[in-house]
Amino acid sequence: MPRMLVQYDPRWPEQFEEIAAELRAHGDPDWVIEHIGSTAVPGMRAKPIIDLAVRLESVADFDARRPALEAIGWHLGSSVQSHPVMVFEENGTRTRIAHFFAASDWETVNQRILRDWLQAHPADADRYVHAKCDAVAAAARGTSTYNAAKTPVIQDLVDRARASRGLPTVPVSDK
Repeated sequence: MPRMLVQYDPRWPEQFEEIAAELRAHGDPDWVIEHIGSTAVPGMRAKPIIDLAVRLESVADFDARRPALEAIGWHLGSSVQSHPVMVFEENGTRTRIAHFFAASDWETVNQRILRDWLQAHPADADRYVHAKCDAVAAAARGTSTYNAAKTPVIQDLVDRARASRGLPTVPVSDK
């Protein structure tokens, strides 16, 4: 069962900054790192996990930096197919997720596009919160996984956000 959603924590942006600094210190000081996911949307209920998007020059950059990140506790831990993902756990609980994207893909990263859309469209942010709450309930009942239950709403939001930028529709699920 997924972790429960909690009220927005005003410390999340500060936590993001600390984690980003840690990634740069052990990865590459020139990495562009952005706060993504629900904890990046002020006021949004979320699982208390900080998501980050890291812009790399290439996947080879990730491969070269990965051992240093693993040495401080990050590990591969996602079934995402389109890009490398590392997770960090504290006391057996996932607290951070870093998504690594090639610079050539940066402007079309769905996670960044969705974050920007939700920050600019409060009604859609509210719709997404309701979808997440429904997804937690569906997972608790065993009728769906958390991610599968919220994917249709995410797909709709990302489709509209991409269209507003003149980008084509793409599937949001890549597991």
